[in-house]
Amino acid sequence: MTDVLRPHAEDLYAEELAVLAKSDDRPRPPGWRLSPWAVTTYILGDGDQITPKYIGPRRVVEVAVATLATDRALLLLGVPGTAKTWLSEHLAAAVSGDSTLLVQGTAGTAEEAVRYGWNYARLLAEGPSREALTPSPVMRAMTDGGIARVEELTRMPSDVQDALITVLSEKTLPIHELNDEVQARRGFNVIATANDRDRGVNELSSALRRRFNTVVLPVPATVEEEIDIVSRRVEQLGRSLALPEIPAGLEEIRRVVTVFRELRSGVTEDGRTKVKSPSGTLSTAEAISVLTSGVALAAHFGDGVLRPADVAGGIRGAVVQDPVSDQVVWREYLETVVRERDGWNDFYRACRDAG
Repeated sequence: MTDVLRPHAEDLYAEELAVLAKSDDRPRPPGWRLSPWAVTTYILGDGDQITPKYIGPRRVVEVAVATLATDRALLLLGVPGTAKTWLSEHLAAAVSGDSTLLVQGTAGTAEEAVRYGWNYARLLAEGPSREALTPSPVMRAMTDGGIARVEELTRMPSDVQDALITVLSEKTLPIHELNDEVQARRGFNVIATANDRDRGVNELSSALRRRFNTVVLPVPATVEEEIDIVSRRVEQLGRSLALPEIPAGLEEIRRVVTVFRELRSGVTEDGRTKVKSPSGTLSTAEAISVLTSGVALAAHFGDGVLRPADVAGGIRGAVVQDPVSDQVVWREYLETVVRERDGWNDFYRACRDAG
């Protein structure tokens, strides 16, 4: 897999999944590769052989895993950057061994992506038949007893969303053209993700929402927790992108995370100074992106040490989404908070020069 830019979770962590499967002697729901306890251990890590894939409240993961063991589908809800997609991929990999049965929700997603389509060459040549069907990822998951993933559910048109109702309630997918149906095998379920900043774009119908158990993924509770998440992901991304190894740069990671948290919450970490928030989300995922870009700059164009100048441009790009209002917010934050903070003079100068 060395030539694959981003291996699927079940491939990248195949050894860890095999270790858990070998030692897992707890009851497994029908169709599951691992027991719910082992799936949770795979997600959160065990401090030894199993690395943590998600850093957050254990109870959140336990509720998500327990939901998949019932007849309820799982909806992971949260602001951008709370690892909804990341968690859904690893849950699918641990439960069914296949995280690839994915429907990407967009404004242009058609109903065929949820139900099925047709191979029109065979349809015209042979007429309607099972062989002429093009199964959707949801249909394949039903047939194989696997987990189907639906990303950004609220971005899909309402009529496409509601195509899931019969699948989730009756566990069948009617094929009206053939007077036939597909019945889900044991192990089938659906994990959907939604961004709660998108409410009102395509709000879920009450009928569909009742078919899901909603688990809200929180933003990291403390700065130390967010630094831990960012550090781990930057290191993982650096390895996968084959970036030259450079020192961890923990000081710059702490600065980036602190800036994002303060602008996101509208108040400094000590609670003494209120600051204006920009129009963007400034999520943990964006902090990871800023720092990964900084590592690349330091490795290829710097002296191999992550410095303020390597991250300043990325921070400004993440903060200033609106060139007028966000620019005012950013300059005010630099002058009233960053400039006055002890030990941040080099960071202040780098950010000022970048802007």
